[in-house]
Parts: sequence; structure tokens; C-alpha cells
Amino acid sequence: MAEKKNILTYEGLKKLEDELQDLKVVQRREIAQKIKEAREQGDLSENAEYDAAKDEQRDIEARIEEIEQILKNAEVVLDEEIDFDKISIGCVVRVLDLEYGEEKEFKLVGSSEASSLQKKISNESPIGRALIGAEVGEVVDVEAPMGVVQYKVLSIHRAG
Repeated sequence: MAEKKNILTYEGLKKLEDELQDLKVVQRREIAQKIKEAREQGDLSENAEYDAAKDEQRDIEARIEEIEQILKNAEVVLDEEIDFDKISIGCVVRVLDLEYGEEKEFKLVGSSEASSLQKKISNESPIGRALIGAEVGEVVDVEAPMGVVQYKVLSIHRAG
């Protein structure tokens, strides 16, 4: 079975590469130092600092593995390849919620970059799936838990 492609914007790719570099170079060295210091305190069976450092090391190694897996299967969407006539990954989209009359703006990204706090929605989310391929002026129906929500596409533009 082919592994799922991780769609990333160039910005998302750089962010993951930077995080991976920091984890491998800076944080690995820091945690190794913490473990060394905790070992020097003697009995490891009741050493909370040692246990905490080993837990932190496990978390760092798991995150390194996760990022490496994402990058291994990454498919990068470059800004210059984005067609701004239709909504696609990498676009910033302004929509109007027809029920509440509220305007919202999202950046459409791959699932590994999604962050509701940064207004980055996944292409795999219900709203992302509904918006992909839509054009300015088009009304899309989004299947939400509370029923169908309608959004009118107001603009599609480049991030920045």
C-alpha cells in the first residue's frame, strides 16, 4: 500500500525542516546534558530528574521520527504553481458565512500544517474539501455536525 502524501506549502516545509534541525542539534544535546547530570546524582531508581529527562528524550525522538516521516512523503505546493482562479492548497480564501453574515479568512494547507489558531485549515477538513476547486462568487455547501453551512467565496489570493 502506498503511503499517504503529506501536502505542504513551502512555508510549512521550511518550518518543519527548521524544527527538525533544532530538535537534532540543539535539543538532543540539551537533553543528553540533563541525563548526564541526573546520572551523576547517583541512584537512578528514585531520581525524578533522570526520569523526566528520559521522558523528554523519548518525546524529542518521537517528534524527530514524526517529522522525518512527514518530510519523506512530502509533496510541496510552490506559490508560483498556485492557480488563483480556483481555490487550491496554498491559497488564502475570504468567505462569507451566508447564515450569520460573517466574513472569515483561511489559508488552505495540507493536514500536517493545519492550525485553527493560525487560521490554517486542512484540505481534508469538511470546509477544506468543500472549498477546493471553488471560484470567486461561488457558494459552497459544507457538511458540518450541526447541518449544512453555506459559504460564498469572496476572494482568493496569495498569502503574505
